[in-house]
Amino acid sequence: MPVAVPAHRPAPWQTVYWYFQQWEAAGVTETLLTELRVKTRRQEGRADEPTAAVIDSQSVKGADAVGRPTRGYDAGKKVNGRKRFIVTDTTGLLITVAVLAASRPSATAPRPRCCRPT
Repeated sequence: MPVAVPAHRPAPWQTVYWYFQQWEAAGVTETLLTELRVKTRRQEGRADEPTAAVIDSQSVKGADAVGRPTRGYDAGKKVNGRKRFIVTDTTGLLITVAVLAASRPSATAPRPRCCRPT
């Protein structure tokens, strides 16, 4: 029995990645994220920009392919690798993501405008 071939095949990963790099360099992904968050907040009757946010981090073991300059040792979790930071508004909508060496303390993580101490 012949196998059905889908009418549309996804583009090769190299092509998709090339477009992602172009969009990232042009700021398209950041703009899209912001516009979608603002639109959703408006639909919920909230202000465009959040006034509070939730920040969380996770230390992740670095693979052998991860370069030494971008890795660090998180003594608290006993992990040699990277630390992922995620910031969301209080409804769970994404504000930003950062990946740093695990040795970087959470207090020095990048913070969006709504979360900077005054």
